[in-house]
Amino acid sequence: MLLPTPFHAFDRKAKTRPDLPFVMAPASAGLPYAPEGFSYTYGAAAEQIAALRAGYAAAGYGHGSRVALILQNRPEFLFHWLALNALGASIVPVNADMRPDELRYQMEKSQAELMVALPEFDALVLAGCPEDMPRSHPGAAIPPAKATRPAAEGQPGDECALLFTSGSTGMPKACILSNYYFMNVADWYVSTEGMGGLAEDCEVSLTPLPFFHMNALGCTAVGMMVVGGCIVALDRFHASRWWQTVADSGATIVHALGVIPAILLQLPPHPAETAHKARFAFSPGVDAAHKIEFERRYGLPILEGWAMTETGGTGVTCTFGVDCPPGQRCIGVARSGMDWRLVDDEGRDVPTGTPGELWVRAKGDDPRKGFFTGYLGDEKATGEAWEGGWFHTGDVMSVDAEGRFYFVDRKKSIVRRSGENISALEVEMALIADPAVKTAAVTPVTDDTRGEEVFAFVVTEAAADAAAANALLERLAAKLSYHKLPGWLAYTKALPVSSTNKLLRGVLKSDAAEAVASGRAFDLRSEKTALRKKA
Repeated sequence: MLLPTPFHAFDRKAKTRPDLPFVMAPASAGLPYAPEGFSYTYGAAAEQIAALRAGYAAAGYGHGSRVALILQNRPEFLFHWLALNALGASIVPVNADMRPDELRYQMEKSQAELMVALPEFDALVLAGCPEDMPRSHPGAAIPPAKATRPAAEGQPGDECALLFTSGSTGMPKACILSNYYFMNVADWYVSTEGMGGLAEDCEVSLTPLPFFHMNALGCTAVGMMVVGGCIVALDRFHASRWWQTVADSGATIVHALGVIPAILLQLPPHPAETAHKARFAFSPGVDAAHKIEFERRYGLPILEGWAMTETGGTGVTCTFGVDCPPGQRCIGVARSGMDWRLVDDEGRDVPTGTPGELWVRAKGDDPRKGFFTGYLGDEKATGEAWEGGWFHTGDVMSVDAEGRFYFVDRKKSIVRRSGENISALEVEMALIADPAVKTAAVTPVTDDTRGEEVFAFVVTEAAADAAAANALLERLAAKLSYHKLPGWLAYTKALPVSSTNKLLRGVLKSDAAEAVASGRAFDLRSEKTALRKKA
């Protein structure tokens, strides 16, 4: 039986084992806000959360409130989230790397009633939040709520968080995620078989992944609360101090994405790379060849998996306890309780071993149990995603006779860069809005380090040289987050379209690969990195 909410999971451990470490980071993590490291026990965290809970309640926040947080992966994020969760309120975790226009879109879409942000992001908050939106810093007084809501104990079906995910039809969609959603994700995470099985009151899960993603929020954070484990949430991935941080934290589990093993394999040997307690790395999206080399060099098994923000812990696969063929992108088997189909473009089931789009749902009377509640303010998109009673993932996979899934490709207009889903259409809209651009199209290209990189084809009547490409990139950086900026750009006279003027994305992808291989595309990756550092 699942506990009702993340707060209930935390509170149970805080009352029975207040001595256990709840969240920490060693000095070797090099956190700018905690250079000597930090550590909070469940008991100490409970005191912080209780004070915040009382403050929010006194200010009028309660059941149905929605509060935006720009608190990065700091302990304060967990304290504020759990305090609000205890009152029946929801959070909107925000990526601090976004630009004002992106923030304004999310705040208007989410209708968040309050912004709690670190002081260093005041400029972003001032430029991106509605003028009448109340704001606060951690530790400061909480502004009164515009609409007073009574506190109420959260229920499984109540909204717990609103996470934005890149859609294939334009701007990011806001996924409504319930308390049950997070408890179900955590239940999957802590109850897997074999090497992935977790023990009570002793696990330490280290993640460089952000709390505005379901992986860190659902698996690492809530998962550790459920088993009385410790959360080691880094500000981001730092290759040079990775292994020392893993060792010093006492991590038993490390989280990563495909790009991280690729980068670590480029490093010289480090004394700490085998002097740690980690049993496995949970790292979706690892290149099959990198997986073999990583496990050989470091002796640390990589466990793969697949899920989407929308599918949560019900529509999920993993390699925990599964013998997968080496050299292939095997993502494991379906979780018990997941119903699935692989279909062709006409919605017909494909034979075993044949690639098809994955459709998923929960077995039983409620096909949406454990999935996202819906896209906020977009019933049409929610209905389309669930057309025919199945959630259409847009991911193309194959399955073998033993029920093991293999990732093939994506049907959607998505670039998967360093684990981030980037909407090609969102980048295209930003490009087309530029006065020097007549039209544009975006597609992924393979990147040895980051899996995929953003490639832009641009049609222009203005200058079409390297200087123009760099200038365009700088202008885009004022509108788009760093990771969404094109890493490659090529000017073209026309985009490939069908007889009905529909963009031929398959041709576009092939053309991009050829442009990179032939050297006729501008490589903007170094400039992109420089712009990030400047920001």
